[in-house]
Amino acid sequence: MKLKYINVRFIKVAFFVLFAIIVTSCKKYVDIPIAPNKIANADVYKTDASATSAVLSMYSYSYMNTSIGYFTYLGGLASDELQTTSSDAALQEFAQSAVTTTNSYVTNYLWAYPYLLIRWSNLAIDGITNSTTLTPAIKSQLLGEAKFFRAFIYFHVVNYIGNVPLELIPIPSSNKSQSSPADVWKQIISDLKDAESLLPSAYAGIAAQRGRVNKYAAAALLARAYLYTKDYANAETESSNVIGATDITYSLAPLANAFISTSPETILQFSTLYGYSTFGSAFRTSSSANNVAPPSYVLYPGFSSSFEAGDQRKIAWVDSTTYNAKKYYRINKYKLNTATAGNENSVILRLAEQYLIRAEARAQINTNLAGAQSDLNKVRNRAGLANTTATIQTTLLTAIANERKVELFGEFSHRWFDLVRTGQANTVIGALKPATWKSTAVLMPVPYDQILLNTNLIQNTGY
Repeated sequence: MKLKYINVRFIKVAFFVLFAIIVTSCKKYVDIPIAPNKIANADVYKTDASATSAVLSMYSYSYMNTSIGYFTYLGGLASDELQTTSSDAALQEFAQSAVTTTNSYVTNYLWAYPYLLIRWSNLAIDGITNSTTLTPAIKSQLLGEAKFFRAFIYFHVVNYIGNVPLELIPIPSSNKSQSSPADVWKQIISDLKDAESLLPSAYAGIAAQRGRVNKYAAAALLARAYLYTKDYANAETESSNVIGATDITYSLAPLANAFISTSPETILQFSTLYGYSTFGSAFRTSSSANNVAPPSYVLYPGFSSSFEAGDQRKIAWVDSTTYNAKKYYRINKYKLNTATAGNENSVILRLAEQYLIRAEARAQINTNLAGAQSDLNKVRNRAGLANTTATIQTTLLTAIANERKVELFGEFSHRWFDLVRTGQANTVIGALKPATWKSTAVLMPVPYDQILLNTNLIQNTGY
């Protein structure tokens, strides 16, 4: 899919320039002049137009669209959220908690594509930082976006794999050792703090689309990073910055409109030319009629029991189809499988998560349980549910965890990451998949081919 409202031809040119730089930077050549049909990285960032086009291409190119898809599907399969209707053995490994070191989805979508995007970000950060010719406001905007992207990719890589190489320069070492998760998290937080300070509140481009990173998108991801690293005070502060924003209006939308392109709930979305999301074709089918083959990813059969009686999300965001006498439950957040002029994009960050982040942070701090209840109730009430009956820390945390499950399903592996970060994966997934589950499955393996290429890499325990 292509980015909406942007000169697509210009983006393609910038991409091929950057791709050529990335590819050649992977080889240890010395003093080889740049080919006549290539552009030096520094030259890409000499003008506002070419630098902007280079950064915009990070949003639109298929590597990013593919990555955000598999950041969602693979964690969903690993948890109690998704099943796949595909016979693909590599996908079935995720569904069975039996991922191998040669799994092609780990190799490509949890390592190769992410590290290509990280290198792309590093090239942009280096080029923008060293440029002396960019307009100051444009330089600040683009540098903030590039740092956000690097943090966004590392957020998913470290959650999936744990100890990973921390690449921060345009031409990385081919034998770099892994960094600890603590060091990767430190860099993620540093990049997001920088992005928040560099970026304006207003959305660049067409503001109504909310299709480029602004300071609140950086704050929203930063709030999540603080929550994951148990810095609850800062998680509360950053989520409050988003919830309480006065220069941009964010509000919970009616369930049916939460994922349309003009939803006031959206903090960041990746816009597309044809108006249908990356996730639509994976979660939807071309027809809602029975006896139409189900989509590639469907909800785990027992997932529907997670909803309380009267929860309108089960009506608005879940539907079913019967195929060959078997019933499948589909995610119905995105309604469009395809389109030519649709009204959906790929939602990256939205307000409901920020209420749940602040609720959990407040419950963990345990000095403002009424505030935690209030935040939880914002999400519950939008779903047609009464206020929570949880009043003490332990019951509130349990209620918030379940609310995250039924609010954020089908979005960026929230359920899988929640189970792992709270120490519940062994209990929940162990009970669900007792024949194949092992406690070391909370981390995916380092791809075997990468260990062959770089003998400094150490495989995760259990693989």
